Amino acid sequence: MDLADRYATVNGVRLHYVEAGSGPLVVLLHGFPEFWWSWRKQIPALVDAGFRVVALDMRGYAESEKPPRWQDYRLELLAGDVAALIAELGEERAHVVGHDWGAAVAWAVATLHPERVDRLAALNVPHPERMLHFLRTSPGQLRRSWYMFFFQLPWLPERLLRRGGRKALERVYGDARPGAFTAEDLARYEAALLGPDGLRGPINYYRAALRQSPRRAKEQFTPISAPTLVIWGQQDRHLLEAMADPDPRLVPDVRVERLPDASHWVHHDEPERVNALLVAHLRP
Repeated sequence: MDLADRYATVNGVRLHYVEAGSGPLVVLLHGFPEFWWSWRKQIPALVDAGFRVVALDMRGYAESEKPPRWQDYRLELLAGDVAALIAELGEERAHVVGHDWGAAVAWAVATLHPERVDRLAALNVPHPERMLHFLRTSPGQLRRSWYMFFFQLPWLPERLLRRGGRKALERVYGDARPGAFTAEDLARYEAALLGPDGLRGPINYYRAALRQSPRRAKEQFTPISAPTLVIWGQQDRHLLEAMADPDPRLVPDVRVERLPDASHWVHHDEPERVNALLVAHLRP
């Protein structure tokens, strides 16, 4: 399978993505601290199933443009990037699939730009209403989310992660199954993220998220019309499983699939199962 490297300037930023296949468009959105390579185990399966697949480097990551300010990473801007890219690719609508931060962006695209989303899939990140509720009411989730608050500090998180190098990345992926990430994978992530400006954008996602007022966030909690699949690895050490089920008033057409032995890195741990679930959900 041939992957084509492409660039598009949309929503005021130049974004890099890889593309393969033909058919209905599927946009894949990676999480922290990854880039398009996160989807290396899903792209061939989706192409074989008859989809045109675009795996994006989201703004601030890898070969995409890296705006300098935390304000440049507000969720509405990230969602706007995806909506504008779908149009730039010549499509009215697309299936949108995200993991981790990519899932948060996917939820936002489906909420703020429903005309652009055909079907939605979110991997191991809950609907934002659930996230906000648990951060406000669950001491257990607050403890698990300690790093989000650490990332609010200026420059120090970037410096410490860069100094930690490969070992820091290995700790981030520490709950994944043995062998889920190879030495080649870690080398690619290290090259993409641990350069001079490689971490500022990714950490600014967290800065922007926690500096948004809860009131403003709630204004964006409107019902999602797209058929939605949530895939949840139950061994996630970062997020409580109780958050997996969205409020049915906000996501009325949803199915939640729990994978008991998978971690937060569910599509790395169990790629065959995740691929089968995605293909079944995205096919009309």
